Amino acid sequence: MSTLARTMMTAARSADSGLAGPGELDRYPYAEAPAADRVGAPVWEAADPELGRVGRRAAGSRGRGLHGQLVQQLGQMIVSGDLGADRPLVPEEIGQRFEVSRTVVRESLRVLEAKGLVSARPNVGTRVRPVSDWNLLDPDIIEWRAFGPQRDDQRRELSELRWTIEPLAARLAAGHGRADIQQRLSDMVEIMAHAMGQGDALTYSRADAEFHSLLIQLAGNRMLEHLSGIVSSALQVSGGPVTGCDRPNDAALGHHGRIVDALAAGDGTAAETAMRQLLIVHPEVERVVPAPREH
Repeated sequence: MSTLARTMMTAARSADSGLAGPGELDRYPYAEAPAADRVGAPVWEAADPELGRVGRRAAGSRGRGLHGQLVQQLGQMIVSGDLGADRPLVPEEIGQRFEVSRTVVRESLRVLEAKGLVSARPNVGTRVRPVSDWNLLDPDIIEWRAFGPQRDDQRRELSELRWTIEPLAARLAAGHGRADIQQRLSDMVEIMAHAMGQGDALTYSRADAEFHSLLIQLAGNRMLEHLSGIVSSALQVSGGPVTGCDRPNDAALGHHGRIVDALAAGDGTAAETAMRQLLIVHPEVERVVPAPREH
């Protein structure tokens, strides 16, 4: 096994043991809801009791401490519909419910506002925005939808989007002879093979995600590269409608290997075809993805 493979295997096992970061700075003013608008404020019983006392938990999601945990909890509640559109969000009430400071609440609401989930306006306060305003390509929102009531729609939409992005990326990548990236792609296939043999699903999935991210990078199209986070998110929320990437087996490894071989040969048609074969969904959801094109 290569040094790179050993490094990834070690990193995969230790990546989720992050420590809580320092407290956030109270840098941003935030609009308060007028007293009249506090009628009908959200009831927080729907929140996960394990996350209710955010201030007493360890490091939050993605290593962001209390701030990250509160973003995660509120985001999930909004996306699941527990906090419906136009509901007022009062910072004081959120702070009391989750036992966190006003600073943490304000920073968390700022993050949710950037994702399009909430809006804050003078004399109106902070309110939940309708789905049409959400940034549906945001990796966090993709994750929250994939594990909420909209899970089937989200996974179907991700499969359709990947079918649009990745075959084109594979074709374009064959025209760019970046030996360094092609070697890295070969390394990822080696790591995936070793991880599958060891039953190490975590290392396999991380090598798989890097393979697809590198492939989009190799395509040399900045707009496609901007969408690479969507592919990574799709791989992380596998389940429901699944592709060949989601169930490690010899066939999936073979398709990855054929993509690498086609890139090395500069054969865009073969690379695109191998990617389409990899992305074919299983029979029960075959309607989601069109049949591979004949060349």
